[in-house]
Amino acid sequence: MEPAPRRVRATLNGKVVLDTTRAVYLWEIASFPQYYIPLDDVDPSVLVDEDHEQHLSRGTARRTGLKVGDVEHKAAARIYTESKLPGLAGLVRFEWDALDAWFEEDEEIFFHPRNPYTRVDALRSTRHVRVELDGVLLGESNSPVLLFETGLPTRYYLDRSALNHSALEHTDTTSFCPYKGRTSDYWTVRTPVGSYPDLAWSYAFPTAAVGPIHQLVAFYNEKVDLYVDGTLLERPKTVFS
Repeated sequence: MEPAPRRVRATLNGKVVLDTTRAVYLWEIASFPQYYIPLDDVDPSVLVDEDHEQHLSRGTARRTGLKVGDVEHKAAARIYTESKLPGLAGLVRFEWDALDAWFEEDEEIFFHPRNPYTRVDALRSTRHVRVELDGVLLGESNSPVLLFETGLPTRYYLDRSALNHSALEHTDTTSFCPYKGRTSDYWTVRTPVGSYPDLAWSYAFPTAAVGPIHQLVAFYNEKVDLYVDGTLLERPKTVFS
């Protein structure tokens, strides 16, 4: 656990449910934290006590629902009343999807809080990048944008004009990233060998921090043959493999 220095807000059905500058990061898993919010910084009118006490690994909590107008979410939060961790009592842990939107300062974030120890940089480059699969050229560029994200392999974003669109089929898939934003496009790759769902993606409205990847397209290094300056890269092993 450690203090979060950012103002954190979340809304449901157009109403601000929480607004705090005293949020706490708690790493429930190693890769990213969750926000724990002081109860005093939560609008009490939206809380629905479900009269259910939970005895959890971190302490004792009361299960709470949320209700704003005609929108209601059961088991949406836990209010810690006793804690095995110093400072946890009096904090509320919300289910992320129980709120319509979360904000750090005035920027909306997605999927989970940003890890303060993760860095994301999008840098323009003149390295030669070639992407293939089953011997089919998918894209080739001398002006990629390289995205470096802590804990993940470098992603190589290419201009759409550098792609072989005959091998790509647009899909309706979307995803969220707290560091880059909401994806706008995904593509399935089709080769004479087979069909590979959602191997490429793009952000039409990336976060300001990674603005250079705007409308560019990246492929999963884990699933394609990627050549950088003529050298075939080894396919990395990640959660996306």
